[in-house]
Amino acid sequence: MADRTDGDKPRTHDYSLLVRWTGNQGSGTSSYRAFSRAHEVGAPGVTTIPGSADPAFRGDPARWNPEQLFVAALAQCHMLWYLHLAATSGLIVTGYEDAAIGTMVEAPDGGGEFSSVTLRPTVTIAPGGDEALAHELHERANALCFIARSVKTPVHHEVTIVRTPA
Repeated sequence: MADRTDGDKPRTHDYSLLVRWTGNQGSGTSSYRAFSRAHEVGAPGVTTIPGSADPAFRGDPARWNPEQLFVAALAQCHMLWYLHLAATSGLIVTGYEDAAIGTMVEAPDGGGEFSSVTLRPTVTIAPGGDEALAHELHERANALCFIARSVKTPVHHEVTIVRTPA
């Protein structure tokens, strides 16, 4: 979200990563129960994320699953845009926490999709901060978030604004 110096010309950004299945338990995918859903998500210069399927789909509950990462991507993108907008609007945010939740509906064929994601940020602002502006910036952040703009799932917001005690 750096300052733009190239006018309205679109810029592109590529995001490369590697997903590597690590769950071969000796016989590959010889049967549905014969393999682990363990995998790793990595990219140069960042910590590898241990992944699996959701436990409902024979996954390891100690590893991140794609559904959690989807909700996390929406929450992170929204937060980063919100903090950017707060800084450029003169709103001093001293704390931000989001207890986001996503609801996925499984179809009879085993596929599925998210029916909604609800971000529930609690934002702490400095004494004298404009609470109306603090709420308004969430609408702007949602409109600008790259991830929210890229998905068909409705993204809702249940915002709580808290003032830092004077």
